[in-house]
Amino acid sequence: MPHSIGVRLTRGIAMGNERETWREWFAWMAQSGFRVVDVPELTDEMKRDTEEAGLAIGTFDVGALQVARLFSKDEQKRYEALEGVRQSIQAAASRGGKLCFMCLKPEDPTTTRQESFELFKEMFPGLLASAEQAGVALVLEGWPGNAPYYPTIGCTPEMLRAMFEAVPSPALQLNYDPSHLVRLGIDSIRFLREFSGRIGHVHAKDCVILPENVYLYGRHQPPVFGHAIKSSEGPWRYTIPGEGEADWAAIAFELDLSGYGGAVTIELEDHRYKGSVEEHRRGLVKSLQHLSRFFA
Repeated sequence: MPHSIGVRLTRGIAMGNERETWREWFAWMAQSGFRVVDVPELTDEMKRDTEEAGLAIGTFDVGALQVARLFSKDEQKRYEALEGVRQSIQAAASRGGKLCFMCLKPEDPTTTRQESFELFKEMFPGLLASAEQAGVALVLEGWPGNAPYYPTIGCTPEMLRAMFEAVPSPALQLNYDPSHLVRLGIDSIRFLREFSGRIGHVHAKDCVILPENVYLYGRHQPPVFGHAIKSSEGPWRYTIPGEGEADWAAIAFELDLSGYGGAVTIELEDHRYKGSVEEHRRGLVKSLQHLSRFFA
């Protein structure tokens, strides 16, 4: 099954006049062979600029702070955030947005995952019903959050089984990103098979485990006396697709078996391709070359 390859853009990429920078990025992406873009916000200007470049919108964000406040211990803040997220989703839907990207990381990182799960059961049935009505799916990223608490929910099979059982809405879907599974030690292919019917979007990012660092720090503790490189915590580091441990041929095969026909977008968090627009673009092109072997 053919898949469009795209890029996830974040505001950290923009420099100077933001709109002009986005337009420059979109033109470069189209010329380089990309077909989809995940955007930080789906505004009228963003919609117009992507369409003029011939790109399709993949996912849109509604603001990490708004999402975090859905898990606030302050009830008023939770319900104010709920209304804000609903309005953001409705606005994006009116512009053609179909996939809302979310990472369920709580406002207070000391909030336990059990506490966040209870708040998820309170807040998300109504939010998902509203999203369903708007024709939008929420796609959850499996990034576990920052050390030392790793508070994000929706990252492991144990939690996802409980979430789908508690709130079975078809609008609740997953952003499949094998890099997070590799760093957590979770079988990324088995995961894809178990949750194949819930995959709403795919991030192309890879991860490599660093054996010497695992020996020094273990799998889940950052260095005490040294400094981890960017996009790493010491025992592992994120890489571009094809330079880590994810098996992209197997991933493409399983996605085809599942009937997934959506985009595969590159989320570049490899420290070797950071620091300048030119380096970032070089990493994206190398990623595209590798992924094109498996996704047409």
